[in-house]
Amino acid sequence: MQRYFIPSNNWHDQDVIIKGQDAHHLIRVLRSHIGDQVICNNTDGKAAICAINAIADKEVQLKVKEWLTEDNELPIHVTIAQGLPKGDKIDFVLQKGTELGAHAFIPFSSKRSVVKWDDKKSRKKHERFSRIVKEASEQSHRNRIPKVYLPMNLNELLKISQSFDIKIFAYEEEAKVEKYHSFSTIVKKLKKDQSLLLCIGPEGGFAEEEVALLKKNGFTPVRLGPRILRTETAALYALASLSYQFEELGCF
Repeated sequence: MQRYFIPSNNWHDQDVIIKGQDAHHLIRVLRSHIGDQVICNNTDGKAAICAINAIADKEVQLKVKEWLTEDNELPIHVTIAQGLPKGDKIDFVLQKGTELGAHAFIPFSSKRSVVKWDDKKSRKKHERFSRIVKEASEQSHRNRIPKVYLPMNLNELLKISQSFDIKIFAYEEEAKVEKYHSFSTIVKKLKKDQSLLLCIGPEGGFAEEEVALLKKNGFTPVRLGPRILRTETAALYALASLSYQFEELGCF
């Protein structure tokens, strides 16, 4: 069943109004009819099965038929701080990371980032990123849409990081030494509803001074398995591992 995220001002008790691109999708793409049902999510993370009772040129009116009790969110609030990679790799991280349960994404530039965006381009990219996570949330039946921060630099990221319970960064050198911090040791410390910030560098990894700065600000370096992962793979490895640990095994 098709799912849509509806802003709070379009909810009126048991009545729901879908406008804009979502209305266009329902009317022109799906060719919906009166009586057809879809799932509507509100901004509180609640979802309801709704039936269409009126179709206008640019909006669809629905009535709530049944509130759902589902909860498809990871029990750990994982924010992915992704060093800006080349090309459309960031789109891949956002889409698949949303499917795997990420709570939020922070794109950031670092010393070895090839990509450099000015303020205008950053805002344009942010609009695209917001669409990607919305569509991925609908497809994967999330209860909430992950927040995507405006692209920032490492110093700005460090300021935001102060509010997280646990902070780690993927560091390829940890995979090369005998005594290392494994991702599993961090996972075992996590408790339900805690916040985890995972920082991942761009293709060239972190510069030595950035590693020192991250450690100084409370980040623990970890290895994500014994192999060196591409930047667009690291977040997905971590999210899949957390999902298996806490959702499939139920370990807390």
